[in-house]
Amino acid sequence: MRVMAQMAMVMNLDKCIGCHTCSVTCKQAWTNRAGTEYVWFNNVETRPGQGYPRRYEDQEEWRGGWTLNRRGRLTLKGGGRFKKLLNIFSNPKLPSIQDYYEPWTYDYETLTNAPLQEHTPVARPKSLLTGKDMKISWSANWDDDLGGPPDRDVLLAAVGDKVKFEFKQTFMFYLPRICEHCLNPSCAASCPSGAIYKRVEDGIVLVDQDKCRGWRMCVSGCPYKKIYFNHRTGKAEKCTFCFPRIEVGIPTVCSETCVGRLRYIGLLLYDADRVLEAASVPSADDLYEAQRNVFLDPHDPGVVAEAERAGIPRDWIEGAQRSPVYALINKYKVALPLHPEYRTMPMVWYIPPLSPVVDAVRDTGYDAEDRANLFAAIEALRIPVDYLAQLFTAGDPAPVDAVLRRLAAMRSYMRDINMGRDPDESIPAAVGMSGEQTYEMYRLLALAKYDERYVIPPAHAEQAHGLEELATECSLNYEGGPGMGGGSGPFGESSGGPLPIAVENFHMLVERQTSDTLVDPGDKELRVNLLNWDGKGRPEGLFPPKRDS
Repeated sequence: MRVMAQMAMVMNLDKCIGCHTCSVTCKQAWTNRAGTEYVWFNNVETRPGQGYPRRYEDQEEWRGGWTLNRRGRLTLKGGGRFKKLLNIFSNPKLPSIQDYYEPWTYDYETLTNAPLQEHTPVARPKSLLTGKDMKISWSANWDDDLGGPPDRDVLLAAVGDKVKFEFKQTFMFYLPRICEHCLNPSCAASCPSGAIYKRVEDGIVLVDQDKCRGWRMCVSGCPYKKIYFNHRTGKAEKCTFCFPRIEVGIPTVCSETCVGRLRYIGLLLYDADRVLEAASVPSADDLYEAQRNVFLDPHDPGVVAEAERAGIPRDWIEGAQRSPVYALINKYKVALPLHPEYRTMPMVWYIPPLSPVVDAVRDTGYDAEDRANLFAAIEALRIPVDYLAQLFTAGDPAPVDAVLRRLAAMRSYMRDINMGRDPDESIPAAVGMSGEQTYEMYRLLALAKYDERYVIPPAHAEQAHGLEELATECSLNYEGGPGMGGGSGPFGESSGGPLPIAVENFHMLVERQTSDTLVDPGDKELRVNLLNWDGKGRPEGLFPPKRDS
């Protein structure tokens, strides 16, 4: 057992109102600058729908994520070292700007400077890429609130013609998405430069901007298409899980500003030695349970002892014990991963919406809170259940059915209590829960306060300074890891070839990131200059002299 900590998130989709506040605040905080005009680290999609970028879930087209080869071993769906080398200067599996959208602004100068005239002046849209007039035909949330069209949704093709005919009258819900910060990230394994790494202390996946060479293999390798190319800097960028905020114990910007309070953030302890085995299970239907089994019980004395032996601070272990994420995933079992069939082991999970079923019952005129009606509707309304299964459980409807039944049981059980009636213990018993567990789950989902929804222990100073090798080392850099020289990636030891220079120099990158200066520490003259530096201008000898323009 090799215990590691992972910062994770759960989103309750029944509480998302599609206001896009999370998207706007994330945009203002992280991508409100040149080169990232089309980039949304956080976006909210209407499902069913095409998503952002368009049809990103069609892995037969984009070849993202992992697959099993003939020997049953994980391999990148986009190909290994040789195939990536052939396409390194011309990647054929990249979404175009039309798949994302061409960002635009408006000609506001025409409005402000137009002379007095009979007709109102018009501010025409202008491309932020070319500066020319353009016609707006697509954007990151173009199909907002439409729930379609059905012939373009990748998942509806796997559900059947009946859905295509009836789904508009059946259901619609919102799906907020950020980077999944996977346990088995295919983006890290796809990067020829070794620029993407997963932090040891909290599992956040980041891009080293100094190391990135703009090959964009990570964009192809990510099945969620949550890595973007900055056309101004020539570097890859992605969601950082707001790590500067996380390190001081406050939640991400998208969580902090969420109107519906649908996001939960907490620590999970997991066994890193079991990640590869879980991601390699033969049947895609087993991936959900396999990933759940990777997570460790933070209350187990044996797990606590191993975590302390691994150097995980005591307050982090206590944070994992109070984690709402662990409770929703493994205690109450109502959260599900997004597209586990990609085998990346995503760490942003979702509570599927019960509202489509409740709305369908209410539309018939029957009591939408009655247990019998809700259970019968879940059994009868296979259209939303099958669609949710395509989204969260690789097509297996049984786990989705179980989650919806637990949520329905909670609604019926709590209604009796709120109406002043004696609680019916048979309701939670029918879904394998006790009345006390049902009330605790209700409180977490409906009434939880700020410090209950976000249990984020702050980073330790010794991790940032005294234990530099722990703080910056990539957690994937181990035998059998998917990237950074591990055994399963395209540059791993099992590939049969020598490690590329980028991987061999990874430890040099770590050393450079943790050093106090970017120069030779033995340079006594420079050290004197640094000690005498007053903080103004540039210390002599640290930077090359400016050239006359």
